[in-house]
Amino acid sequence: MARVDQGYLRVTNPIDLIEQAAGRHDWPCDRESEDELTMIVSGTRTDYHVSLNWREDLEALHLACAFDCKVPDNRLNEMYRLIAQINEHLWVGHFDLWMQEGLVMFRQSLMLNNADATSEQCDAMLKAGLEACERYYQAFQFVVWAGRQSHEALASAIFETHGQA
Repeated sequence: MARVDQGYLRVTNPIDLIEQAAGRHDWPCDRESEDELTMIVSGTRTDYHVSLNWREDLEALHLACAFDCKVPDNRLNEMYRLIAQINEHLWVGHFDLWMQEGLVMFRQSLMLNNADATSEQCDAMLKAGLEACERYYQAFQFVVWAGRQSHEALASAIFETHGQA
């Protein structure tokens, strides 16, 4: 859909590009409206519920990538510590805990400011969100189900091996 505003013509709705990316990856998706798309992406250990919203007034594409993670009350403080520690390591986006829904969520936005989004930008945004969720999923599980301290859980998530055994 095109938009003319103060002499600028937007040719492509970024949600169209996300829908095309979902098709390329065979990710099931549902176009809720012209400005909203949801999809499910299978990860290594869980499925990610991805929601993308286009806000014309802000010229921003918002990504929210969530996974189920019921946090018992006695683990809440440790979970908040872990989220804060993980967010210190991220260059783009951040994690949130949505208690009412029982979701851990990665969020980020792409500000366009009178520019058209490219498929490469949309792919990079999706990739960054999914990679962050994949990388830190196990740390969240360590805190919730294994009763680990946040610094131990984070250390397990950022530990990288090189080579092959």
